[in-house]
Amino acid sequence: MSKLVSIIVVNWNGKHYLRACLSSLYKQNYKNIEVLLVDNASIDGSVKYVKKYFPKTKIIINKKNLGFAEPNNIGYDNSKGKYILFLNNDTRVTDNFLTELIKVLQSDKKIGGVQSKILLMDNPKKLDSVGAFLTITGFLYHYGIAKKDSPNYDKQINIYSAKGACMMFRREVLTKVKIDGEIFDSRYFAYFEETDLCHRVWLAGYRIVFAPKSVIYHKLGGTSTLINNAFVQYHSFKNRINSYLKNFERVTLLKILPLHVFLSEVYAVLNLLRANVKLFIAIQKAIVWNIKNINETLKKRSKIQKGVRKIIDKVLLPLIKKRVKLNYYFHLFSGLEYYEDDKIN
Repeated sequence: MSKLVSIIVVNWNGKHYLRACLSSLYKQNYKNIEVLLVDNASIDGSVKYVKKYFPKTKIIINKKNLGFAEPNNIGYDNSKGKYILFLNNDTRVTDNFLTELIKVLQSDKKIGGVQSKILLMDNPKKLDSVGAFLTITGFLYHYGIAKKDSPNYDKQINIYSAKGACMMFRREVLTKVKIDGEIFDSRYFAYFEETDLCHRVWLAGYRIVFAPKSVIYHKLGGTSTLINNAFVQYHSFKNRINSYLKNFERVTLLKILPLHVFLSEVYAVLNLLRANVKLFIAIQKAIVWNIKNINETLKKRSKIQKGVRKIIDKVLLPLIKKRVKLNYYFHLFSGLEYYEDDKIN
């Protein structure tokens, strides 16, 4: 008998995306699913629309916009599936995407999570994401992003972090990596929360895998385009620093975090010189937030290092870290489309 898959879709004023997303979910060929829509107090008629046209969908309504991390926690707490799929509302899935994800998960008990091949909805010949790797600077290497899809991206590989737009996990694994009863750190609101989770999955002795035969389409930045750039950068820098504080061993932390903060400040100053004051302030706020919240972070760190970690960084880092060319960092902040990926085996 097929195992139940719980599909959690967080929505905030995304009614215009929901028809394509939910229609494709209910048409795909793996039928033992439950779909949970967690709505962030939308005012565009999203809930009414789903109730009318997709009555099988379980709807959970938040009283305010809680971002991405906490609504997914709420969805998880209300789910029943053996497998948990986190899916963005601005996606459209293919008929066999779920079947292919399950095949990969069931092929090895040490695979804790999987990510689909994510193509751009507006340009299906290009990739949105194959997944991410860690670099020595603490910034992520986003493999395949904005590249033309090709056989180079058709191989199943381990990745450090799946992209939150479409990633699935075994429930038993998520249970093992919970911290303070949470799958995602609710302090994160949005951005880097999926990487924080994936890091813990690796620490628990499991792998995160890219499943290229599972294909979906993503309206890149569909919801995030509603949020200003300084807001995005604040949460991105804040959460990335915080995640490393919690998850790395002390020696690794001392190697990566000082360099990462230094380069973040360089980036901030460069933006200040370009008169982008809001982004400069956002990065300062991100660092200050981590200083103010260090006590809570250290408590979570202790629980991760003592209760979750089953693998030391000396063994883990070669599996999740990749070298990039120096010009990658220029492209990271100016556009990765023209950065030439090395082939990853």
